[in-house]
Amino acid sequence: MSGLSFAFASPAILAALILLPAIWWLLRLTPPQPRAEVFPPLRILATILKREETPARSPWWLTLLRMLLAALVILAIANPMFNPRTNTLSGSGPLVLMIDNSWASVSDWERRVRTADALIDDADAKGIPVSIVFTAEQGNDATPGAATAARDKLHAMNPRPLVPDRQRAADAVKAALNGKPGTIAFISDGIESKDKDDIVSRLAALQPSELRLIEGDGSDILAITGAANASKDMTVTATRLNGANPLRLGLTAQDSQGRPIAAGSLTFAGGQTVATGSIAAPFEMRNDFARIGIDRNASAGSVYLLDDGFRRRRVALLSGQAADEFQPILSPLYYIQRALQPYADLIQPNSADLAKSIPELLAGNPSVIIMADVGRLPQESYAPLQRWIQNGGTLVRFAGPRLAAAPADDPLVPVTLRQGERTFGGALSWAEPQPLADFPSFGPFAGMPKTINVLVKRQVLAEPTPDLAERTWASLADGTPLVTEKQMQAGRIVLFHVSAEPQWSDLPISGDFVEMLRRIVQLSRSGGVTSTQGTAKATEAMPPYRLLTAKGVLTSEIGSARPLEPNSKETAIANFDNPPGLYGSEEGFTALNVLPRGAELKPLDASAAGTVAREGLIGGEAWSAKPILFTLAFLILLADSLIVLFMNGAFPRLGSSTKTIAGGAAMLMLAVSVATFLHPASALADDSKPGDDTIYSRLDKTHLAYVVTGESDVDHVSERGLAGLSDYLTYRTTLEPGPPVGLDPAKDELAFYPLIYWPISATAPMPSNDAINRIDAYMRNGGTVLFDTRDALDTMGDTSTPSPNGQRLQQILANLDIPPLEPVPAGHVLTKSFYLLSSFPGRYADSPLWIEARQDTRRDGNAVASSDGVTPIMITGNDFAGAWAVDDNGAPLLPTVPPDETQREYAYRTGVNIMMYMLTGNYKSDQVHIPDILQRLGQ
Repeated sequence: MSGLSFAFASPAILAALILLPAIWWLLRLTPPQPRAEVFPPLRILATILKREETPARSPWWLTLLRMLLAALVILAIANPMFNPRTNTLSGSGPLVLMIDNSWASVSDWERRVRTADALIDDADAKGIPVSIVFTAEQGNDATPGAATAARDKLHAMNPRPLVPDRQRAADAVKAALNGKPGTIAFISDGIESKDKDDIVSRLAALQPSELRLIEGDGSDILAITGAANASKDMTVTATRLNGANPLRLGLTAQDSQGRPIAAGSLTFAGGQTVATGSIAAPFEMRNDFARIGIDRNASAGSVYLLDDGFRRRRVALLSGQAADEFQPILSPLYYIQRALQPYADLIQPNSADLAKSIPELLAGNPSVIIMADVGRLPQESYAPLQRWIQNGGTLVRFAGPRLAAAPADDPLVPVTLRQGERTFGGALSWAEPQPLADFPSFGPFAGMPKTINVLVKRQVLAEPTPDLAERTWASLADGTPLVTEKQMQAGRIVLFHVSAEPQWSDLPISGDFVEMLRRIVQLSRSGGVTSTQGTAKATEAMPPYRLLTAKGVLTSEIGSARPLEPNSKETAIANFDNPPGLYGSEEGFTALNVLPRGAELKPLDASAAGTVAREGLIGGEAWSAKPILFTLAFLILLADSLIVLFMNGAFPRLGSSTKTIAGGAAMLMLAVSVATFLHPASALADDSKPGDDTIYSRLDKTHLAYVVTGESDVDHVSERGLAGLSDYLTYRTTLEPGPPVGLDPAKDELAFYPLIYWPISATAPMPSNDAINRIDAYMRNGGTVLFDTRDALDTMGDTSTPSPNGQRLQQILANLDIPPLEPVPAGHVLTKSFYLLSSFPGRYADSPLWIEARQDTRRDGNAVASSDGVTPIMITGNDFAGAWAVDDNGAPLLPTVPPDETQREYAYRTGVNIMMYMLTGNYKSDQVHIPDILQRLGQ
């Protein structure tokens, strides 16, 4: 519409202007009240003869101001309109209103309603029936009816967070019309709802007398179509409809509570409709993002929901041996922690007792449990772990000496393992270490580049099975599996056939190790997994949890939304049955956004539809002066009130009254914290527990400990043997141990003792599972148990059949996670920790002393087995305590076999070396001691 036109929406109201003279006359006859003044006594006497005066009428300028107020109110009620619309509807048929109430219509929905309201008023004025349909509604009754019913339907409708289905609405219109429509007014959001959207042509095919396409300018239509959690920031992709001008947008990331926790920006260049921005934040914070929104743009398209794939996982770590604080890079968990710390919440148990630590970790609902070289587990731990995996947990295991020595029928291993380990570079083995092969096209490592400079020197081998290739996620160049996997209902077990430290391969110190672990963790269920819930199915439908409104607000009202059916082949798209929102539960959900990933907003093309009248929404060219007039009237009313108050002397009285506000603010400063001084110090509670005095008495000195078997003669020899060794240590070394301590492993605290001597007796009661679990935890924490079967004399004749004591030891060790064992080799630290020894006799001299096998004996003669340099287990049959035992006078209790005091002396030296090895670890393997050792050897 050209030029500027002016009209009144209700011109009949202007007749009230003839009342202005009457209003003038009434205001003149209604003067303001006289002002009252209080005079001093002398002033009263001076003016006592004056008569009281009252104004006869109000001032002319005040009357004129009130007349202007009345005129503005009358003009506002008449509703003056600039550029008013004209009724141009065709009277040859009903008015058809097709309205886009999609997510893109939120920003100017009120203008759309006013536009449709005006068209309905035009139809009502001409007596034309109205048919109204909405494109974001699943069902539409397009039957033409009265204008009143259409207006009620219009005002009851709201935008939906959906892409419009215009074809459905057009079909409803076509089916409801008996003849040709008069005017079809398509109030569109201006966006193509699909590729090559021909809705305008379809409406033109109905042959209306007039076809109108009514649109906004599209400047506020924006949508986020993707977000990626990159290594340094969160990248956000957005699209807009109107790309004429440059535009800079603010981005805000919110957590699950709706609190903003990070901000970024996104910039569109002129002519650009797709742009990428970023939100810089630490990875820990980015994993807490629940949604990303565009600032000052409240629509479902400007919000991007993030599901569980973006959240941090809780990963529990377990190790087969204790971590060494002084040599952390030798710890099995060191490289795993460094790899996953930026990407996951890592938790470790408070206890090394697996019977207690595994239930403790499962109670925390972890998504992943990683075991580094854990062989045997307590028997009672297998069932809850299997339930946890079946409910969706991911168990990741790393090989090592303990796993290589574990039974082949372990249910928590994805493939059947060959006993022992495969070594490269040694006798009867492959000629050289093997590199990694290309990653297969399936599995989480698909797409990763081929690893270079990674060699595998040792691994555990899998037995060939028909499905081994399908379970292999990574392999070596010769085809042997490196990473295997097994599904267990909703969860999985993953095995790395190498250790988690660089002793077996270079993989833990490579960047591929970080990416491989990150991808495996991302496969897990992020909401956590419990071991008590029912078995979950990966293919079950997810019910609606929180749905997105058209204004971008999450609500718990799910209406008629149906559960979301998972489809591994196609990405879910928001529709009438599955509106955008979160599907699942509080423990885990999937996000469904308005637009699919990578979508682009394109303008609706109406060029192929023939003659189409295009116009804008009401509010761009037509506007009302009513709000302005009412605002001016209110300001004049406010000014009139202030003038009247001033004329009546309200402000002087107000000024004098302020002098009465003087004091009442100093009475709130009372002290209320005196009660704490009323409690005497003697009333403090005693937090000590029974047995604390005994514990305190054992902390002042190092004590040797032995396991109480319940047999008095065996326990007496153990106590007197450790007492004799303690006296010898006091005499020969600077160590002055305290009295030996008898222990019940099921009840007593074991952490105070560097060495526990356990004499094995076949006639003693079998230790309980609790006792064995606590011994296992003690060994994992760095303690050492010396098992002495005392049967070297009984097995001298027949070594094929173990003695009764040996059989009892086998029963005990069957429930312990012990590493591979070997006799003490030449050059081991035990041979030189204090004395230079070549054998380790006790009361007998024919049984070897077994310790943890070293992992690389061919390359380093001083190599140690565990990260702290101390073997967690020793086994002998030489009856050490029998050789050390003395009576109260210091005389030996038992003779050596054969009787030889030199053998007893070497037995004592064996005990000294064992204790020094316990207390100093691999200290004597340092090169600084080599000259002294060679001098002692005469070399």
